[in-house]
Amino acid sequence: MSLRLKVSLATSAALSVFACAGVAQGQAFYLQEQSARAAGRAFSGEAADTGAQSLWWNPAAIGGLDQGDAAIAAAAILPKGKVVDNGTLIRRPGQPAAAIGGQSVSRDPINNGVLPSGAIAYPLTDRVSIGLAVTSPYSFTTDYDADSWARYSADKTKLRTIDIQPSIGIALTDWLRVGGAVNVEYTDASLGNALPNLSAALPDGAQKLKGDGWDLGWTAGVQMHNDFITVGIAYKSRIQHNLKGSLEVSGLVGPLAAQNRTIDGATAQFYTPAQTIVGARLRATDALTLNAQVVRYNWSKFDAIRLGAPINQALPENYRDSWSLAGGVDYAVSPALTLRAGVQHANTPTQDGRRDARVPDSDRWNYGAGATFNVTSRFSIDAAGNYVDFKNAPIDRITAAYAGTAAQTPILTNGRLEDAHAFIASLGGRFRF
Repeated sequence: MSLRLKVSLATSAALSVFACAGVAQGQAFYLQEQSARAAGRAFSGEAADTGAQSLWWNPAAIGGLDQGDAAIAAAAILPKGKVVDNGTLIRRPGQPAAAIGGQSVSRDPINNGVLPSGAIAYPLTDRVSIGLAVTSPYSFTTDYDADSWARYSADKTKLRTIDIQPSIGIALTDWLRVGGAVNVEYTDASLGNALPNLSAALPDGAQKLKGDGWDLGWTAGVQMHNDFITVGIAYKSRIQHNLKGSLEVSGLVGPLAAQNRTIDGATAQFYTPAQTIVGARLRATDALTLNAQVVRYNWSKFDAIRLGAPINQALPENYRDSWSLAGGVDYAVSPALTLRAGVQHANTPTQDGRRDARVPDSDRWNYGAGATFNVTSRFSIDAAGNYVDFKNAPIDRITAAYAGTAAQTPILTNGRLEDAHAFIASLGGRFRF
């Protein structure tokens, strides 16, 4: 196998893994748990709410603040599910197709995790406020067993991002707020997967890729409001990500042994999607507020992973644009206690026939409930719980190790994501100063 092909295969695996985060509870590789208040109503009115907790969704949320506002939160994510082999075959050179072997059921391959977030905003005048949100929108760890049937497309993976969003919000009039922000995003990833040797009697080889990079995007939004209703519209730009790192290949024997090496300087470029967010909050009574939100994700921009020199290839991903739709309520039981509930539906950008074990994403329903308790006039506690139910989906993307060489080894994937769900517990605090 040529150096060009080997780096191509490994880098493709590294980037397509980002979508695996979708099994936790977001959409593809987007995690939305950036506020405990928002989680309680299933993210149904964030573009139209006010204060630092809504900065991620709409920087106009801080326009016209009359005091400082800060919030911190953490979401414990507990995913469950099975990735099941239904007859995956491997065809080594000069040999008939054979069963992939290994464990036929991989249970709970995505690890439990804690997702932190925080935001702060402060008024400069009675109309202008500045703010800062720090979030981790794409973060997870997945760990398949070394003998899993999915080992040739996924083994051990760790992904961490930090998004730093300085923002400004302005109340242009008594009914119109506008805002803008820059998104400075750091991404760090490491992953591995097995490589088949030319004989099934030999142990597998392995490859591990590590990479990181800093990239920029932007967010802009407006909010229109009166005494009864607020409508918020925001746009989060796509971000062009550029990763640079190293690739290590080991354990190959026989004719493939010459490919065992460490390669520095592997690079790749891909896009995370733009989001168009429309939210509304209607004060139905003094106690009851109705919320709704729809998000359009421009996932079709993630059409390929473009590899830099010396590879200079484009690897197709073929994601499609997708939507999420949510509705919820806030009910003020007393001046000290507000209860929340909501439901959200999202369809996956991954497509049947192009889904692999590293990207076991599917359509899902998110059910949320939560509460806010005002401990004092300046400090409150938010808590929420969510249950996310994923639709069963096929895992059926055909791949090939050592593609384009005499050692080409097709993997005829035939699997399924089954019984996938997640529990999320969120806790946060809000401070006014």
